[in-house]
Amino acid sequence: MHDELKEAVAKIQKVAEENQKASGIYATSGDEAREYAAQEFRMISVATDAASLPASLQSALESARGSYVLSVLNMGKGCIRSEMTSFTPDRRMDLAMIPSIVKRGWKCCKPRVLTFDEFLSIPPCTIGRHSTVDDTPAVEPTSKPQDTEDAVPPPPKPIAITNGRSSSPLATQTPQAPQQPVSAPSALPPESDSDDPSVVVPAEKTCRRRGCTAASSADTGSSKRDDEDCVYHPGQALFHEGTKGWTCCKRRVLEFDEFMKIEGCKRKKRHMFVGSGKQDVGEEALQTVRHDFYQTPTTVIASLYLKKVDKQWAKIDFATPTEIVLDLPTADMKRYKTTLPLFAPIDIAKSTAKIMGTKVELNLIKLEIASWSALRSDEERTNEITQVGPAGRA
Repeated sequence: MHDELKEAVAKIQKVAEENQKASGIYATSGDEAREYAAQEFRMISVATDAASLPASLQSALESARGSYVLSVLNMGKGCIRSEMTSFTPDRRMDLAMIPSIVKRGWKCCKPRVLTFDEFLSIPPCTIGRHSTVDDTPAVEPTSKPQDTEDAVPPPPKPIAITNGRSSSPLATQTPQAPQQPVSAPSALPPESDSDDPSVVVPAEKTCRRRGCTAASSADTGSSKRDDEDCVYHPGQALFHEGTKGWTCCKRRVLEFDEFMKIEGCKRKKRHMFVGSGKQDVGEEALQTVRHDFYQTPTTVIASLYLKKVDKQWAKIDFATPTEIVLDLPTADMKRYKTTLPLFAPIDIAKSTAKIMGTKVELNLIKLEIASWSALRSDEERTNEITQVGPAGRA
């Protein structure tokens, strides 16, 4: 270490002692750490990562391999002494791997130990002469079972038949007719990929093909639709590890706005605004949907979690102060139709509804400033008391 650096280190340690602060320093070896300890440093590292990690890994690797040192003049297996003694007849070690433990031992005897020092102290189990040659017997290869691929099965015994009858008792059984395959129930035909000419296309209807954002106009007619050019994605949306794209083309982006701007990879004449126009064919009737709500002293904000609600065909009617009539069809052939009984009366003139991509949000204006313990009147009460307005003093 340079003299100026030594002076700076000593000065820092002195200032730390004067201000009653613990001083620490890095040392690259044990000798250097001893010198810093003599200078009254409180925290000292005894080695660096670059020096300690290789030594630790080498020790662990030797322990896992079970390596050991034999005398060059004495190749007796398991014996490291020069006089006549006993030795183990098999030099190979048996490592039994179990979680977090490596058991060491010899294949010729049963003792198993955990540490390498205990392994070297295992007494030999066979007596013999010392040798400078490793005469450990080689492991005999296990004999493979006879290959049965070439074996030809014996031919079946013929059954003698007389006058249409067999002499074998097995032939007296009544033959069974082969089972006819059960035909699966026919699935509903897929919806047409084009608009039904008999269905009127409403204004501002967005094309239903993926990736196409074209909208219909009020004067859309069959004669003008021949000039339409629909650019869309026939595949599915793909979101994988932060990237976004379509399965039908290779382009991938990171932001959702960029994903919405990816141009379609296939073209087709005429857009598909309404399809077949049949909303009730093959629809799945939903009995219930998940809902949640929160409230203020004057308002209840409720959410009905239902995806892809078709805004054109959806109906939300605030029929009475205590009931809401819902008819919510979705783009994936589902429909939630019910009458929602409310916990308390609302102002139907001021209450509103909003259809979003993943839910329907109801903004209900209370007629009475009171807390709602549930959204529906037929739900079980939670018996919770909600504070409405500022709390009073005790």
